[in-house]
Amino acid sequence: MRMRSTHLVSGRPLQALTLITAGALLTGCAAAGTAGSEAAGAKDGAPVKVGLVYSRSGPLAAYGKQYMEGFTAGLAYATKGTGKVAGHAVEVAEQDDAGDPAKAVAAAKDLAGKGYKILAGSTDSGVALQVAPLAAQNQLLFISGAAATDALTGINKYTFRSGRQSYQDILTAGTMLVDAKGKKVTVLAQNSAFGQANVAAVKSVLEAQGATVGSVLAPPSATDLTPFAQQVRSGGADLVFVAWAGATAPALWTALDQQGVLDSTQVVTGLAGTASYPVFGPAAAKISFLAHYFPGAAGSTPVETAMLDGVTKAGGTPDLFSPDGFTAAQMIVHAIEAGSPTDTARMVKALEDWRFQGPKGEEQVRAEDHALLQPMFTAKLTGEGASAGPVLLHALPMSASTPPLKTIAG
Repeated sequence: MRMRSTHLVSGRPLQALTLITAGALLTGCAAAGTAGSEAAGAKDGAPVKVGLVYSRSGPLAAYGKQYMEGFTAGLAYATKGTGKVAGHAVEVAEQDDAGDPAKAVAAAKDLAGKGYKILAGSTDSGVALQVAPLAAQNQLLFISGAAATDALTGINKYTFRSGRQSYQDILTAGTMLVDAKGKKVTVLAQNSAFGQANVAAVKSVLEAQGATVGSVLAPPSATDLTPFAQQVRSGGADLVFVAWAGATAPALWTALDQQGVLDSTQVVTGLAGTASYPVFGPAAAKISFLAHYFPGAAGSTPVETAMLDGVTKAGGTPDLFSPDGFTAAQMIVHAIEAGSPTDTARMVKALEDWRFQGPKGEEQVRAEDHALLQPMFTAKLTGEGASAGPVLLHALPMSASTPPLKTIAG
């Protein structure tokens, strides 16, 4: 398996017309220049090129690192250590989008122009929503990573996801709540695609159960979070759902604790990466946690063990988004092996309705809208400081957190 990295020059956001025109040109070039070579490539074992466009730097760099470590372990596992699928070496090119949609689009266009048929990555929801249309315009298989926005599900027939989506988080949280009828709920989040997706998901789930849902949204760049904690406290909610990502999480929890939010109402949030565990301190006992994943959550299955061992032996630390990378590699290998190394339509068909054992347990790609059905978890944090760690409360099967069915656009 050959790994290579490239660096991008920051560009201005592209207008929709520019994207469509560029997509048409790239698609036309691919049709004219590779139709004959694809058949030959399938015969002579030419490398299958995979582009990973993810946050190697920027505010979500820690998540990008976890994704990349999981992907490397997953590719080794899925190819039995050979780095090859059906006689084709998997050639991976990493590109850093730094969490910037314009950089991600530029990288995706560059890779498409070089003949790449497969894209993966997208740590950030806003990035994923810009890359997905470009993948459709150029008929590229796109497997998004940690990006959780629900809008990605069903966005087009070429887009899949290897992580969970916000609706699955909310459904998991819902299993921990008492009757929501007549209750007031506040969603505290960043004013980003991720945050807005969580607001929409909480409204969809809990308003249907009779709750009134409002929100407090902070700019992603905000570092002084005390005013937002005060706004939450003054709102007098019966339940506060916190959806937060990035390096400002410690400041957020400090502000919520100092402003008395954790003592005045029930607070539910997603369990973030291992680095966040000590941040909660004694307040951890006051918080209910839903969990996308934490090491050991799946019960040490053979696949989870392979991921944990693979990441650790490579010098990494298994964490929250390790499964997203690992699962992406599993999906790519299956798409090539059961579909085609060159025909995107066949790769798409191979992934639709595929049921497999991932590091979280049994998972399935829903054919109708490409949602990834998967287990979810609830947990509590015990201990403080360096000894803080999660204890599993419940492992929910994929049927317990199934998002609403959507129709694939286009």
